[in-house]
Amino acid sequence: MSSQQNRPSGFSTRAIHHGYQAADHHGALVPPIYTSATYAFPDVAYGARCFAGTEAGYFYSRVGNPTLALLEARLASLEEGVAAVVFGSGMGAISSTLWSMLQQGDEVLADLTLYGCTFSLLNHGLTQFGVTTRHIDLTDPNQLMNAIGPRTRVLYFETPANPNMRLIDIAAVSNIAHRAGIKVVVDNTYCTPYLQRPLTLGADVSLHSVTKYLGGHGDLMAGAAIFSDAELAMHVRVFGLKDMTGAVMSSQDAHLVMRGLKTLSLRMDRHCQTAQMVAELLQSHPATERVYFPGLPDFPQYELARRQMSQFGGMVAFELRGGRDAGIRFMDALQLVTRAVSLGDAETLAQHPASMTHATYTPEERAAHGISEGLVRLSIGLEDPADILVDVQQALDQAQNT
Repeated sequence: MSSQQNRPSGFSTRAIHHGYQAADHHGALVPPIYTSATYAFPDVAYGARCFAGTEAGYFYSRVGNPTLALLEARLASLEEGVAAVVFGSGMGAISSTLWSMLQQGDEVLADLTLYGCTFSLLNHGLTQFGVTTRHIDLTDPNQLMNAIGPRTRVLYFETPANPNMRLIDIAAVSNIAHRAGIKVVVDNTYCTPYLQRPLTLGADVSLHSVTKYLGGHGDLMAGAAIFSDAELAMHVRVFGLKDMTGAVMSSQDAHLVMRGLKTLSLRMDRHCQTAQMVAELLQSHPATERVYFPGLPDFPQYELARRQMSQFGGMVAFELRGGRDAGIRFMDALQLVTRAVSLGDAETLAQHPASMTHATYTPEERAAHGISEGLVRLSIGLEDPADILVDVQQALDQAQNT
């Protein structure tokens, strides 16, 4: 076998080809979509082995489906994990995973800033079942060292965090957590495995709202969890997904995600390049008070971003002079940029976290967790960069006019 055949395939090659041989499917270039809810058994013994887990066959699509299995294999490869489980939404992935890792009396340590629905699950959902959450500033690993208690079971964070872009040193906090026997769960939605791979830095689980960059076109709902441990992945599949949430991804959506993966690297390169331009424009404009973007040299964790991420991402957050009122004027003045929640789409999107994605926080909680009332978040899309810059420029000009 030649050295070319022995060399590992690159990221984009795996995103397009991993786990599929057209010759095994009548030469079909595009993997088939299996829509069947259930599967026939050749005999009773085969079915019994499937249910017992000793046979790798399919028996019911809430547990496994050939189309979903191919997507899971590709995501595991891209994240450099051993297994993946996909779900019907990002919150399906988060809730199914945490349900599988926690029981009554356990504690979660989480960073100060989380996506609004994750915050609600941890602080208003799991608490009803005897699971507590404490929030600490994970940008300082020493705080984690001092906060770990006898019932701490899971460390949970996003990096970059939604919506204010704070970064956590995955390797540093994972090392501390593992010395105490704590599992580390990282929401990697903002970066995708193209920009950051938490599992290679020490995390146990990497979560995604696949709705965002991995799907890439705003036309599906999906989630995923990728694991460094196959036993934990199976537990999440047969308990968290099958028995607890039932948050199953459809085979049609799995097909759309695999289509999105084919262009992930190209799209992320463009998102990142244009986001850098937008961040620099925002930073230079007199209407802007502060810009949160890891690719700016004066970003507090710029060096960590350079070390942990291969590029700086497509998300930009900022504060305008004049606070919330100025932010609303900016958003209402946008013409090309779309006022909408979500992120990672081809379209550039603008949203106001305090009244939209993070409205599940009380005003006091937002203040305590670093989400100001005037913060605006941009998901930079794939339009011509010059057109995005012109629209942001004119909206900034109008925002400073009271």
